[in-house]
Amino acid sequence: MTGPVETARAAWGADLPEWVEALAQECAASSQNRVAQRLDRSGALISQLLRRKYPGDLAAVEELFNAVFRNSRVNCPALGDIAATACRDWRDKARHFENTNSHRVRMYRACHTCPKMKGDTR
Repeated sequence: MTGPVETARAAWGADLPEWVEALAQECAASSQNRVAQRLDRSGALISQLLRRKYPGDLAAVEELFNAVFRNSRVNCPALGDIAATACRDWRDKARHFENTNSHRVRMYRACHTCPKMKGDTR
């Protein structure tokens, strides 16, 4: 029986992105389902990714992986340097306008002028 790292290496060969190998290592350390839960994605997505069969946006999954497992940071036009997970949360909230407080309105406007929001296909 092969593990996730071997599966990824066999499927990707020399084209194996470093972050996919790191994702496979996370799966080996726990499980594909636990990794999927942390990413708030399905186990099927992880399986397809490791087997190089994922038809979706690899850059979006890479960004999510880096945000969750590597605590990456981004430069927010409104808040400055913030965790990438916080950026994702604000982008999710900015999908629908809610006038609940002035900060939420400010972030809605900031997110809609940000290039990260324009490239977000979720």
